[in-house]
Amino acid sequence: MTVQEIKITLPDGAIKTFPTGTTPYQVAESISPRLAQAAVVARVTAAGAAPAATASATAGKEASEAAMYSAADPTAPRLVDLSTPLTQDVHLALLTDRDPDALQVLRHSAAHLMATAVLELFPETKLGHGPATDQGFFYDFYRPTPFTPEDLKLIEGRMAEIAARDEKFVREFEPREQALEEFRAGNDFMKVHFIERFTQPGESVSLYRNGNFVDFCRGPHVPSTSRIKAFRLTNLAGAYWLGDENNPQLQRLYGTAFFSKKDMDAHFERLEEIARRDHRVLGKQLDLFSIQDLAGPGLVFWHPRGAMIRKIMEDWMREECIRRGYDMVYTPHSMRLQLWQTSGHAGFYAQNMFTPMVLDDAEYQLKPMNCPGHILIYKSQPHSYRDLPVRYAELGNVYRYERSGTMHGLLRVRGFTQDDAHIFCTPEQIEDEVVACIDFAQSVLTTFGFTDFQVELSTWDPNDRDHYAGSEEHWNLAIHSLESALKRKGIAYKTIPGEAAFYGPKIDIKLVDVLGRLWQLSTVQFDFNLPARFELEYVGEDGSRHQPVMVHRALFGSIERFFGVLIEHYAGAFPLWLAPTQIGLVPISERHLEYAQKVQSQLQKAGFRVTLDARNEKMNAKIRDLTLQKIPYVLIMGDKEAEANAVSVRTRGKGDQGSMPLADFITKATNLADSKSMDL
Repeated sequence: MTVQEIKITLPDGAIKTFPTGTTPYQVAESISPRLAQAAVVARVTAAGAAPAATASATAGKEASEAAMYSAADPTAPRLVDLSTPLTQDVHLALLTDRDPDALQVLRHSAAHLMATAVLELFPETKLGHGPATDQGFFYDFYRPTPFTPEDLKLIEGRMAEIAARDEKFVREFEPREQALEEFRAGNDFMKVHFIERFTQPGESVSLYRNGNFVDFCRGPHVPSTSRIKAFRLTNLAGAYWLGDENNPQLQRLYGTAFFSKKDMDAHFERLEEIARRDHRVLGKQLDLFSIQDLAGPGLVFWHPRGAMIRKIMEDWMREECIRRGYDMVYTPHSMRLQLWQTSGHAGFYAQNMFTPMVLDDAEYQLKPMNCPGHILIYKSQPHSYRDLPVRYAELGNVYRYERSGTMHGLLRVRGFTQDDAHIFCTPEQIEDEVVACIDFAQSVLTTFGFTDFQVELSTWDPNDRDHYAGSEEHWNLAIHSLESALKRKGIAYKTIPGEAAFYGPKIDIKLVDVLGRLWQLSTVQFDFNLPARFELEYVGEDGSRHQPVMVHRALFGSIERFFGVLIEHYAGAFPLWLAPTQIGLVPISERHLEYAQKVQSQLQKAGFRVTLDARNEKMNAKIRDLTLQKIPYVLIMGDKEAEANAVSVRTRGKGDQGSMPLADFITKATNLADSKSMDL
């Protein structure tokens, strides 16, 4: 009998022939025993489909229920166990611990390891689901008795025992009705739900077994529990079943896993650094802002030091807008609900809006967006093609409803200020305007000290017409315009289907901070919908009336969020040009106070923000207090400095820099501030 053969194409383009049913592990062995030992999981793509060039789009994102349990597109690259029999021609990549997808598989396997330990210690527990996340993994459990911190230690210890058993992760299949019967018999109501939701009658159900533990799961997994060497349980939280507060409350155990203890230690060191940079903690320590219970959650109070930085940010933005051809405008905070019905926000965006207020003549709505106000300004007078583009910019306060559990310091609030702008232009001008917006966004990021960013193009889902306004023709034109602008700039981008705004596609520019974290801030959006809803017009060169198109753009995103990111990026140690207090003055004794006041006057005339510590305290105590405020420069003055019209300079992060003439210091500091240098 002839053994059927399949062709396997490797990442280097080599094509090898194997008997059908060969596993990725056997392929690895045929190449190198070392590779077989190092391999964690395999990525396969059906022959004829494009092989994956990079890590999958889901890597680094929390796996959804659908991703965990639903069958994947058979033509798309997919991850499979090393023990999976290959029965057709495929492109095959053997992933080791250097691949991000392999880490996701390890973490999902660690979630199974944790669930195994929980059931061995607390057999009455019922299982939910356990995906990998950006930072590790979690598993949802239903158990009438709450877990305790001591329980977490027991679970982690049992996980180590199970890992040492070297239990193989084995995929098994059962008829759907048999699996449902078994899980119902154990009262595993969550597993029953998942099987009913994500499988069809007559299908076989995918299960994974390690030792006596069995879970409904499509995998893949690492070969065995012994591959999970470095893990730690981190915390415990509550979660309602299916996110519905009327359902049973589950207990969600979080953990993380890495391929080595070294990587795990580095991860926790990074978390400690993130905690040290937490903008909420630094905001209080440096007296920058507060959010107060008496006023309500998600509403920010800017204290003098934080307000100074905000003023600097806003002044820079306004000056740049005017320099780039924008007109500054202001619009009301509340407008009639009818306006928001016309714009479509009352329908498409209602869940993010506050309840309307009933006044004498109508219902009024706190504005969640600035765009309808700018449209009314445009519509207040006729326009010719010669007037276009018209660019309106506003640092406008907006209000959006956020559920109490979702707010987070300055990063997610209910009232915030958008550096919003709307550009009304002809279809022929749209691409140039988008390119100019991208240039502006890059200038914002580099000016404030960010050198790395990533770009995403969010498009619509044509199969979900209920969530989008406009025709397919308009959407295709809009998407093409944004794609062309990005290509003109030579910017690499990732397309995200289904994430567009309801009125048009958008470009999101995500900055990368000093710790490598991504922050969504700048956005540029195409809008053909609102001009049609408001019947906007301009008179064209042909004398006929035409409809303009719109560009929405916000570059800080919001002042509050951008400021929160700045605090964490700089750990509160702002560059000289942004620092609320740039220079602190310390007279050594009372007899040096008069000279210190003269220095203060000269520095203020030069445009610096200066504080003088005139307290009757020891010099070192004054220096310490000013240093804790993260002031860039502390100048110390005694007899020698007063006689020489000099200052002794202490630079933040560098310590004592010695004495220098006051005039030289002013020149140096002025150059640094004017150039917006990040250095001192």
